[in-house]
Amino acid sequence: MKKKLTSLLAATALTASAALSSASAALAADYTIKIAFLGSPEDEDYDGSMVFKDYVESRSNGRAAVEIYPSGQFCGNEKECLENLQAGILEVYITTIGGFGNVFGPGQVLDLPYMFANDRIAECVFDGPFVNELRAGVLAEGIPMRLMVISNTGGWRNFGTTTKLIKTPEDVKGLKIRTIPAEIQQELVRQLGGNPTPIAWPEVYTSLSTGVVEGTKNGITDIMNMKFPEAGLKNLTLDGHAYMGALWWYSDVAWQTLDDETKRIVFDGMNHLKTVTRAFPMRRQIEAYEAFRAEGGTIYVPTAEEKAAFQEASSGMRKWYTDKFGAEWLDKVDAAVAACSASTDAEFASANQ
Repeated sequence: MKKKLTSLLAATALTASAALSSASAALAADYTIKIAFLGSPEDEDYDGSMVFKDYVESRSNGRAAVEIYPSGQFCGNEKECLENLQAGILEVYITTIGGFGNVFGPGQVLDLPYMFANDRIAECVFDGPFVNELRAGVLAEGIPMRLMVISNTGGWRNFGTTTKLIKTPEDVKGLKIRTIPAEIQQELVRQLGGNPTPIAWPEVYTSLSTGVVEGTKNGITDIMNMKFPEAGLKNLTLDGHAYMGALWWYSDVAWQTLDDETKRIVFDGMNHLKTVTRAFPMRRQIEAYEAFRAEGGTIYVPTAEEKAAFQEASSGMRKWYTDKFGAEWLDKVDAAVAACSASTDAEFASANQ
């Protein structure tokens, strides 16, 4: 007992020391960059933020200090976080593609189903000139949020269910599927014949276990982190209808206060963050899939024909989008996807000679 108490006191002292050290560094710095997100310290967002912190503080020789606030410690919900970001009270915040769509409607184009064939195409698009256009488009609308990088926050969205295994679009018909509040994700379920049910993330476990919904659209790491198999989710269909992009924003109000040297350090640091937050979900999903199977879960990979059927069944999503937002941003994404597809094909052809 005495040993445990000593260890606890030592750990508490270490945490307090780290907090004081961080506070002292912030006081001594010319700039303090606060990063806030709603995910936990176990998420890749935290790992990426730590890499960013280390890079920025070391390369700036302490002129810039970075403070990280996970788990809603700085702002408790997305609305509050975005308000702080746009006011310049918070320097860095991360949104999902769905969350971004609530700020900049045309941005929902990134959530159109089956837009990207695989990680390489998605990441090629998100590393290319399209991101510069998107950044400029948001700022041109008077939204004081500067897009830095687009990473990943959980792999790909797939259909998980508590009842029947989904193999074809026909299997979705009549199912109550949980979605985020974003209208585009609700429309996808609707076009496949299901009943979309927007439910807040903390309530999904209970909704699955009580039958309020029969399925959800998530990546495997999120499914296992939230213990959804315990709530009855036993079937997973890897249709990969959406790349779970993570958009990292810097408050444009705060950005304008940085000198040019610090801006470059922050920009480069964000790209290091991007590397980590893309790689970690791919690595962690290995154990997550194994754990899902170990708990009695069934994983199904649609055939090429079945995947084509899902794409055909949801093809009306493009018209739904253009009716609301026009074709400008859809054309931009289509062009970027085509260019990246041609580039990766040419790269393979060269390597295969």
